[in-house]
Amino acid sequence: MPLLIPRPCRLPSTRRASRLTAAVLATLLTGCSEPEPGPPPPPPSPVIPPITGPAWWSFGRNAQHTANGAIATQPLTRIAWQAPVDLAPQYTGSGGLLIHYGSPVITAKNTVLIPVKTGATGGFLVEARAGQTGAVLWSLPSDYRLPNAGPSWTPSFNPVLTPDGRLVMPASRGRLLVRSDPDAATGTTSTLAFYGTACDAAPATCDNSITINTPLTSDSHGNVFFGFSVSDANPAGLLGGGIARVAANGTGTYVLVSTAAGTAAMIKPMTNSAPALSADESTVYVVVNNLSVPRASGQLLALDSETLATKAKVSLVDPYSGVPAWINDIGTSSPTVGPDGDVYIGVLESAGSPHHFRGWLLHFDGTLSTSKTPASFGWDITASIVPTSMIPGYTGPSSYLLAIKYNDYATSGGSGQNRMAVVDPGQTQADPVLSTVQVMKDVITILGPTPNPDRVGTVEEWCINTVAVDPLTSSVLVNSEDGKLYRWHLPTNSFTEQIALTAGLFEAYTPTAIGPDGRVYAINNATLFSIGR
Repeated sequence: MPLLIPRPCRLPSTRRASRLTAAVLATLLTGCSEPEPGPPPPPPSPVIPPITGPAWWSFGRNAQHTANGAIATQPLTRIAWQAPVDLAPQYTGSGGLLIHYGSPVITAKNTVLIPVKTGATGGFLVEARAGQTGAVLWSLPSDYRLPNAGPSWTPSFNPVLTPDGRLVMPASRGRLLVRSDPDAATGTTSTLAFYGTACDAAPATCDNSITINTPLTSDSHGNVFFGFSVSDANPAGLLGGGIARVAANGTGTYVLVSTAAGTAAMIKPMTNSAPALSADESTVYVVVNNLSVPRASGQLLALDSETLATKAKVSLVDPYSGVPAWINDIGTSSPTVGPDGDVYIGVLESAGSPHHFRGWLLHFDGTLSTSKTPASFGWDITASIVPTSMIPGYTGPSSYLLAIKYNDYATSGGSGQNRMAVVDPGQTQADPVLSTVQVMKDVITILGPTPNPDRVGTVEEWCINTVAVDPLTSSVLVNSEDGKLYRWHLPTNSFTEQIALTAGLFEAYTPTAIGPDGRVYAINNATLFSIGR
């Protein structure tokens, strides 16, 4: 075979070329060793390094609901990506959004698992997205059905990550839907029922009767705790609501609320209120209530986390009136367990109380035998733990502080001067609204920065039901109904960063969370935003 040597790209002389057609010229140039340059090649795709960092397992991050991050948050410089948490949001006539959205949970490898509402009145799935890019990795629908709640307020759908690497979410008839390896594109799924196989022969009956009505909480061994409500007779023989425990091996146990509370007056767990565990995981704390009209009363229970036997119980009482507080199913207040074992739970005031609908953050020791000083705000908030080191000037006696919202609702007789607050569980002051009540001392407070255009002299409300705390930057990440996310820097008591997410609207309170790469996550107007570099 002859050796083929590319011809140089030498054109004919001008006089000769003038006699050649374009087609002939193209033939002569075929095989030239110096072809005309084409467009430059596209740049290589960026290599995204793998992430391994602190996970965000559940509502309030952990089983104590402390909401403390373990990595420095990224600057609030841009929206990296966003995703809907509701495919059919139902707005009120005035444009509000009274839907409680579940908290995203985030694996140590930075897979963001988003609970998504898919229909107008129900329908749910969990969507897995890559934390760095927002790319969808997989999705898994659930046949979960919502419990009954107050008018116009949709309860939340909250999955949980277990430390043994499973995603667990609510399913219909009180079951759990479990997916293995949430970081993988594919994984095995299974369902678990705390009452066994009793509903297998009549699933439709149980679908209409048994409902998980709280977020899920996991301990460090993968045992999952939750509350359930029962509305009708069912093959499982459940009468009234209860608290369930599904062990990591799939074994289920439960106790009815009436048994645990020691009275038939208590009927079910408070809807939307996540169980909390003591630091040693020996005790699970659950809020239960009745269905009295117009305002339900309730108890805080301390149960043995292995057997669900009652260890202690306490009635939840308005510290101003001395009568039962309102344990409201349209809120999301969950117990917080402090580093010293003390327990905090938000309640609404009793009927006729002039406390501007602020509620109270009640405070007990871990045995529930001692009632301690409350805080002056408790409506729809789960307190977050603030290490005292985050406020260098603090000189009080407490080993930690609490971050809560401090709204003062103008529509309920308040000033409309809506604030955030860090309060001291170990010091007291007169309540700013009802001076005859001693409450936790304000360490610092900060006023919302945005005037409310609908009410002169007031500012927009803080829009959180659990707020992420970042001890590494001494800041708290707070979402506002003005549509912005703020970095509240505690040493200077100032907003050092902010980013606009939406135009803002009146909505049910939402959680903030921190990813293992330091991204910040916030929900505003039915959308989850990933914020960072």
